[in-house]
Formats: sequence, C-alpha cells, structure tokens
Amino acid sequence: MGCDVAFAPQEEEIYPEPQEYKLHPPARLADILEGQVRPGFFTGVCTVVLKLFHAVQPDAAVFGKKDYQQLLVIRSMLRQLMLPIKLITAETVRASTGLALSSRNGYLTDAQRSEAAQLNSVLTKAVAEVKAGRTDWDKLEREASDALSAHGWLVDYVAIRRQSDLALPLTGDRLVVLGAARLAGSRLIDNLEI
Repeated sequence: MGCDVAFAPQEEEIYPEPQEYKLHPPARLADILEGQVRPGFFTGVCTVVLKLFHAVQPDAAVFGKKDYQQLLVIRSMLRQLMLPIKLITAETVRASTGLALSSRNGYLTDAQRSEAAQLNSVLTKAVAEVKAGRTDWDKLEREASDALSAHGWLVDYVAIRRQSDLALPLTGDRLVVLGAARLAGSRLIDNLEI
C-alpha cells in the first residue's frame, strides 16, 4: 500500500494552547467497557479526532473494527454533528494464530505472543456458545473471564453486547463479544461479531 501525502503534525500544532474545549460523547456509549476502565478516554478521542477532521477536511476516514467501541463512538459523532465524512470500516487483521495485530504485540516475547492468542480463542468459544443457543450472557462472560484468568491474564472485561450500540443484548439482536485484558503488562483488546 502506498501513500501520496502524510499529515503528521507535531503535538504543539494540534495543541498550541491547553485544550479547554472538549467534546463529550454520550455516557451510554462512552462510559461503559473501555470508558469504564479508562474514564474520559473517549472525550479525548472525540476531541482530537474532531480537530483532525477540521484540519484535514477529509471525504472519508478509515477506522478499524479492532477498536470496536471507538468505531461506534466516531460513527455516532459523525452522524450527530452532521459531518460530511464517509466512515469506512476496516476488518481486524490477524496473525495465523487468530491474534489481532497491534503495535502492542511488539512488547510481547515470542512465548507471550503465543499466549496472547488465547484472547481470540476465548472469544471464539463464547461466539460458538451463543451460536449454539446460549443466552445466559452473564455466565458466558464469567466463563470467558475465568478462562483468561486461569492463564495468568488480568481481565478488564469480557462482554456480550449489541453490535449497534453496545447495550445489553436482547434475544434476536446482532451481537458482538468484546474483551480487554492485560498479559505481561501489555493491554490487549479484541472482539468478534456474531
């Protein structure tokens, strides 16, 4: 893949003075899962992404499914602020083991990288259970968390939610299983749509 132009501003160009105006996304979407573990995170994401959109004025922007909640927050922001930007969704790129590719993987040793594939494996098992008809979401989430903990992970969450808005699922909803956990000091996230 090539690139004709790269916009890579220095920090002082984006923040020439303290950022006092901030964009606060709705709590129902931004204060759960990642937002619960990292309070204020999506306020920062929305604020800087909006600044970049204003600076660049793109026709389209590409966001990956790996950061599923971020994708939904940005999609909602574009819609509610009526920004004339087409959102292109990129699929998660994975290693042959199923591990979602991330710059954070570079901090893992070979053995840890092998263990990191467990996150995808646990989420895949949860997906299979849902497809088999299970609807005891809380129990499925606990089982997945326990499976990671048994391998030495520090689990932030494993959640089964609606794809559209990450609300608690109802029977018949299109679902997504999301997980975030720490392995050897590296925080990894992943998700699988059902």
